[in-house]
Amino acid sequence: MATTRLGQDRIGYLLIAPFYLFFFFFVAVPIVINLALSFTNFDLRRLSFVGLQNYRYLIFTDRFFHKALLNTAVYTVFTLGFTLALSLALAVVLNRELFLRRTYRTVFFLPHVTSMVAVSMIWLWMYEPSQGIFNRILAQLGMAKVAWLHDSRYALGAIIVMGIWKSVGYFIVIYLAGLQTIPHQLYEAATIDGAGDLQKFFRITVPMLKPVTFFLFVTGMINNFNVFEQVLVMTQGGPLNATTTIVHQVYQRAFFDFLMGYGAALAVVAVIIVAIVTLLNFRYGSQRTETEVG
Repeated sequence: MATTRLGQDRIGYLLIAPFYLFFFFFVAVPIVINLALSFTNFDLRRLSFVGLQNYRYLIFTDRFFHKALLNTAVYTVFTLGFTLALSLALAVVLNRELFLRRTYRTVFFLPHVTSMVAVSMIWLWMYEPSQGIFNRILAQLGMAKVAWLHDSRYALGAIIVMGIWKSVGYFIVIYLAGLQTIPHQLYEAATIDGAGDLQKFFRITVPMLKPVTFFLFVTGMINNFNVFEQVLVMTQGGPLNATTTIVHQVYQRAFFDFLMGYGAALAVVAVIIVAIVTLLNFRYGSQRTETEVG
């Protein structure tokens, strides 16, 4: 019996070994190497230890990092806030018996499964100053055209709008799954008590979906803090660094300026910021699996 059990354990360890090997060589080792490089001035030609110099510079001196941090925070707050509100409203509508309901759900979900680079190219054309669809609409309304991605006043907002459109489908699907778990008896009882649709929504739907909202809030914040592809494709961080983000600065410093050590320090700080924000969410956010309705 012991021999058979030992053989089964070996087979089990052998089956899970590929995952742990992948994790070790492509996740754990790169993390350790990146952390070590963050204390150096490695630029592909030389490598010397500089201690905390990279961290002191990016925290107290680097205005590009400060601008990237502000842009990332603004992008995260507005994208996540509007996506949560819009997706919840649409999920409630799509949860009802509608004609072509499945088609609507598919249409909303398609942007989420589409490549970010492909989506960015499409929106880059839509924002085109002369022939883009948005400026054509403005022209039909008799309004002046807007250089959406070439004006520092509008560029970040344009990226935010695209981010909301890209994310809302995934949020809708998760909210639809949460709506299926709400007992219909609660709505029936509320109807008997004379509650209207808005009262049902704010007194039943929203409280019962708090665990789902908390999950989407945490995961959405992590994803939005890592915004990069659309910035690289659509604006390259411009104009005047109006759309540069933390991850874009990591890419810029490491692979454009070849300051690998400084880029590594930026990556470490980015991970620390995301970890702190996530821990704060779990500390002060709603973590209840059961929600009281009242």
